[in-house]
Amino acid sequence: MKIGKVFLVGAGPGDPKLLTLYGLECIQNADVISYDRLVNKELLKHAKEDCELIYSGKRPGKHHLIQDEINQLLVDHAMKGKIVTRLKGGDPFVFGRGGEEAEFLARHGIPFEVVPGVTAGIAASAYAGIPVTHRDYATSFAMVTAHGREEKGSEFLNWEALAKGIDTIAFYMGVNNLSNICKNLISHGKKATTPVAVIHWGTTSVQRTVTGTLETIEEIVSKNQISHPSIILVGGVVQMRERIRWFEENHAEALAMARA
Repeated sequence: MKIGKVFLVGAGPGDPKLLTLYGLECIQNADVISYDRLVNKELLKHAKEDCELIYSGKRPGKHHLIQDEINQLLVDHAMKGKIVTRLKGGDPFVFGRGGEEAEFLARHGIPFEVVPGVTAGIAASAYAGIPVTHRDYATSFAMVTAHGREEKGSEFLNWEALAKGIDTIAFYMGVNNLSNICKNLISHGKKATTPVAVIHWGTTSVQRTVTGTLETIEEIVSKNQISHPSIILVGGVVQMRERIRWFEENHAEALAMARA
């Protein structure tokens, strides 16, 4: 039997309109779709009627399928000659473990393609009215995981480099680690008054954004009961939000109804 093919597709940050045209094509042509928790379910409506949909979602501490099982199911279905679309929130190569899946496929001789997606660190920030770069505030930008491998302990990040060398920092998967993030940035040279935004479910109908500083944001997040999934944005560009918060201004009524 002819071996099929796997497409590692970035579904974007939540708004289904931010899916790429090639990503849409991969959904429409798939025999099997393995999709993650953060994928907007509206995208699955574009699949063929006989397409097999496999939920492979993960929540912190709660995995419907572990990564090894996901890797193997991609290989197993491709070996049956199927066209498999692995649909991942954001971009597959930005903290999506797409590199591990691609490596596994390559090791087993499975043809694959990687279809980039719009990552949340940029998109959620834009929808919150915060440009990650700006001539007056930021000439450097970093996307950082706040959830590293456990065996590396709490010092898996180069905090001094982040605090002193990067103007805008987007932390992924960091709400539960917010206290540690703020303390480390301050202790390694970032001013305690540095602006911070936390964007919950960015680009979606339930988007919520709170702002503060490195010394106040933890209390603000707790008071507003902000949880994951959220992007934490640190830097002077956060000040731009009050002037260009276009999404929440344009969709205030719809957002209020969605939260009700």
